[in-house]
Parts: sequence; C-alpha cells; structure tokens
Amino acid sequence: MDADARGIFLRATAVLPVIFISLKMRGFGATQKFLLRSLPIVPQTSQQDSIHVVDDRKRAELTSRMVNAAIGHVWRASTCLEKSLALWWLLGRQGIACEVRIGARKQGGKFEAHAWLERDGVAINEPQQEHRHYAAFDAAFPLQSSEPS
Repeated sequence: MDADARGIFLRATAVLPVIFISLKMRGFGATQKFLLRSLPIVPQTSQQDSIHVVDDRKRAELTSRMVNAAIGHVWRASTCLEKSLALWWLLGRQGIACEVRIGARKQGGKFEAHAWLERDGVAINEPQQEHRHYAAFDAAFPLQSSEPS
C-alpha cells in the first residue's frame, strides 16, 4: 500500500469510531454538522475541466477502497450510514464534493433504510447497485452548508 492510500486508510480507521459514537449520542444532523466544521470550503462550480473530473474519480475510488478496507480489517460493525459519512468526510477533506443520500423501502413487512453517496447523480461505492432497491428521499444531504458558520 502506498503512502497516500495508507494515510487515507488511517484517517478512515480514526473517523469511523468517532462517527459511530457521535451518531449514537447526538444523531445524524449533529454528526454531519460536526464533520462539516472540519471541511475546507469547496467552491460550487457547474463546469469542471475533464482533468479534474478524472482525478476526482480516481481519488474517490481510492478513498472508497480504503474506507472498505478500514471496515473490513478494523471497524467491522459499521453501518451503511457510518460508512457513507466516513467516505463523505474523507472526500470532502480532499475537496471532492458529494452528497449523502438516504432511501427507504418496506420488505417483508419491515421498514429498511440505506445510505450511500452520490456525485453528479452517480452512486459512489455501490458496486452491487444496492441503492436502486430503495426509494431515495427527495433531498440529498449536501457536503456543504449554504449557511455561514
């Protein structure tokens, strides 16, 4: 594992338990605000040049793999929401904007929910397209707040 991947892996192993505890103690909204405070301000642009898009995609794929590795080797009990928030935060720290999406379904008489990330309408870290089995809430949870902090 190269130094860049190792650094992302170590940050993922550090942030996953923080997210777990924060979600249990403070809930989703407070956890997202807490994580948001440590993100750089990323300008919202409608046009990006293709070099940055390719670089961002590669960074997102690497970061996703490292979050999965951290979950597989260190923090096995992670939920899809914890995983999505960790990936959202790690990508945000790299200046890669994405949105946390949450969907729901009723299966076998049971309510189920799922969380994933989207960038430009495309799901990140959903190789089996699991999110397609859930009705996504109309509003995404953006990477950045429009309110000044």
